[in-house]
Amino acid sequence: MGKRARNGMAKQLPLLEEAKLKARTPLAEAVEAFKGYMEREGFTLNTRKSFLWDLSLLTRYLGDKRPIGSISSQDLKGFLDYLLYKRGAPCKPKSYARRLTTLKVFFRWLRKIGAIPEDPAAPIPHKPAKPPLPDVLTDEEIEALKSAANRLASGPEPDYRPLLLFLLLLSTGMKKSECLNLRPVDFDFSDPASPAVLIRYSNPKMQYKERKLALSPEIIPAFKAYLEQYKPKGKLFECTGRNLEYVLHELAQKAGLSRSVTFEMLRWTRALKDFKAGMEPEHLRRKLGLSRIRWIEFKEALEKLAKPL
Repeated sequence: MGKRARNGMAKQLPLLEEAKLKARTPLAEAVEAFKGYMEREGFTLNTRKSFLWDLSLLTRYLGDKRPIGSISSQDLKGFLDYLLYKRGAPCKPKSYARRLTTLKVFFRWLRKIGAIPEDPAAPIPHKPAKPPLPDVLTDEEIEALKSAANRLASGPEPDYRPLLLFLLLLSTGMKKSECLNLRPVDFDFSDPASPAVLIRYSNPKMQYKERKLALSPEIIPAFKAYLEQYKPKGKLFECTGRNLEYVLHELAQKAGLSRSVTFEMLRWTRALKDFKAGMEPEHLRRKLGLSRIRWIEFKEALEKLAKPL
């Protein structure tokens, strides 16, 4: 076979691979084919890395086996909302814009090669929607949750975990990851009138987030009863974050709330209470473990939440 014939076949192979992509093709396989397309088209290395990282987030969100033909504009909007408000890590405007570009390039390519009948990214505008204000609990909801947690702790089959978790989050506004890393030895009850907990980070780059947070004295009996009941050997809560999310969800149901309760909701509730009480902004920033850049947006949201309706 001559060189010209081999080159012709080499050029046809990618087209044959693209032709295999159908509406039923799993998302992960389509992303792998897109990787080859970007290489052939001369996308820069940085662009390829960025696009593939963005698509890995989409794959984790939708599932790697999700058929590409079943992905709708609503699915992509839900993914973008997740990036903006629910992922736990703030999505900066520049990152959001690039990730939307990734979606548009990827799905436009799939539409162009005939793998999908419609481009679900086409209707999505480039300008991100203005983030909604965070959800916070009312005083009435807080009391209802506390009462429900106390009932669970004093029932015929007492469970102290909901009460301890609720009091801990309401007192400190700590993040879910920080809560999951707590150990019993991180608590300081040497002064019963001023109990505290130490937030630690093993990563040296994150040690600026380490801090000592005041607790409500009412947490002491709940903490001791919890240790007696669960007998944790390492971490305070020896379960997954999803388990604790479910504990909060169930507590909201027991309290008769019409909505669920999340770590983020309790974090914002604590922050808003401290902000309204006049806590010095720098003190509040440090209490929440926020960087100075993240604090700018956080404080703006607090100011809006604090305004009377």
